[in-house]
Amino acid sequence: MVLIVISRLAGLVLPGASKFLIDDVIPTGDSTMLKWLIGAVLAAIVIQSVTSFALTQILSVEAQHLISQLRAKVQRHIMQLPIRFFDNTKTGELVSRIMTDVEGVRNLVGTGFAQMIGGVLTSLICLVLLIYISPLMTGFALIPVAIFGVISLKAFGKIRPIFRERGVINAEVTGRLTETLGGVRVIKGFNAEAQEIKTFEDGVTRLFLNVKQSLTTTSMVTSAATLLLGIASAGIMGIGGYLIMKGEMTFGDFLAFTLYLGFMIAPILQMSNIGSQFTEAFAGLDRTQEILNTPLEDAHGTRTLKLDHIQGDIVFDRVSFGYETGKDVVKEISFRAPAGSVTALVGTSGSGKTTIAGLAASFLNPDSGTITVDGHDLQSISLQSYRSQLGVVLQDDFLFEGSIRQNILFPRPQATEEQLMQAVEAAHVQEFTNRFPEGLDTLIGERGVKLSGGQRQRIAIARAILADPRILILDEATSNLDTESESLIQASLKTLMQGRTTFVIAHRLSTIRQADQILVIEQGCIAEQGRHEELLEKQGRYYQLYTYQARI
Repeated sequence: MVLIVISRLAGLVLPGASKFLIDDVIPTGDSTMLKWLIGAVLAAIVIQSVTSFALTQILSVEAQHLISQLRAKVQRHIMQLPIRFFDNTKTGELVSRIMTDVEGVRNLVGTGFAQMIGGVLTSLICLVLLIYISPLMTGFALIPVAIFGVISLKAFGKIRPIFRERGVINAEVTGRLTETLGGVRVIKGFNAEAQEIKTFEDGVTRLFLNVKQSLTTTSMVTSAATLLLGIASAGIMGIGGYLIMKGEMTFGDFLAFTLYLGFMIAPILQMSNIGSQFTEAFAGLDRTQEILNTPLEDAHGTRTLKLDHIQGDIVFDRVSFGYETGKDVVKEISFRAPAGSVTALVGTSGSGKTTIAGLAASFLNPDSGTITVDGHDLQSISLQSYRSQLGVVLQDDFLFEGSIRQNILFPRPQATEEQLMQAVEAAHVQEFTNRFPEGLDTLIGERGVKLSGGQRQRIAIARAILADPRILILDEATSNLDTESESLIQASLKTLMQGRTTFVIAHRLSTIRQADQILVIEQGCIAEQGRHEELLEKQGRYYQLYTYQARI
């Protein structure tokens, strides 16, 4: 603020010096005063240059620092949102929210802010000086300025929703583009490049039409400014000329008035550009605020209980859950998974198996009923303390770009080489890494695209083994394995599951014969419950599923 004041005051020296030069120095022929006058103007120019440079450095750097902080804040908030939020939001849209929407902050804090504050300050000082020189001419000049102000307010009120819509369109286009690049094999496999290109072109066209709309409005404001201020200039020329001819104003006064008027009007003209930047910034911040107002997983502060060590005794008591209101996927399910036991969930696709596993993993919260862990309500346990003792091998065996080693070390980056190799051997990862020149340091590409499904699955299992969890969720953990790999993995999973409470979801019933209890899930309810042999003897739903697979 101090630099802005100094910079703008230094900028006003030149108009004042011009009046003094014409009215006092030139008529008297005072060369000494002329030297002092030139010296003062040069000093003012140097001060203005130095302060402008310092302002740009301070505000631009600070604006970029604020953007980085805000991006980190939004990303931190998004990472703590419930799984349900991610199920309903495109990844690309969230990337746009984090990276693009906060960009406008630089206009609020950066050079746009300096221009606005400096412009307002300059205009006010010039207004006082203009009134001092000629109240009549000042009053005439203020009429078009006031009209321009009204037009600008209405225009920027209209532009803000356009900028908000642009953020939405930009997020949609980015989201679709992210999906397209991620699913390029499917697109090429179905020869669908043309329709994806068309979809992206349609999105880009929508974005262009939105930008065109805002540019049209902004250009109307600029044109109105040019017209109104042009009229003001013509009027002032006439009034000023008349006053000089009557001897009521000196030529120096007229020159100073004209220069000060330019200094007052220039920031107002800039306001159309700055106002557009500010409007865009506020629209982006509105969308950022929407994200930051989304309740976190632990928004109510009820998860205060921290468990240093979990035994893993899990009880579902009349638990119901639905992704949509009134459409329960899981319906009043009750069962107990004792500490160290293996509970297998079987049933047809869409029966609710993965939802039950998600509830046990605290990815989802029950709509009714309670889930207890070692006698404590799961919704009262700190998510961090619970998930630090949780291991998951999901059906979609997600791997990060990087090396095989980095992916296995993901849950425990500080693990020793010995612990890493134990996990590698237990999951039989070395069976294929030994064939790679780089071994465990082989780069696997985005989502592990350079590996086969079975290889990705074994890395995911090794990752879970290294995590050494108390509670283990295996969702189709052997779905991508061939028969030979599966037999190797079964042995390692048996070792992994010992002493851990494990939930196994598998369509291949051969993988769950050794489970302590099998829950047959049908339409969100437990149709049958028992061990493998017991359920076969009943010759019910499990028997039908088992004999059907045996025939296949």
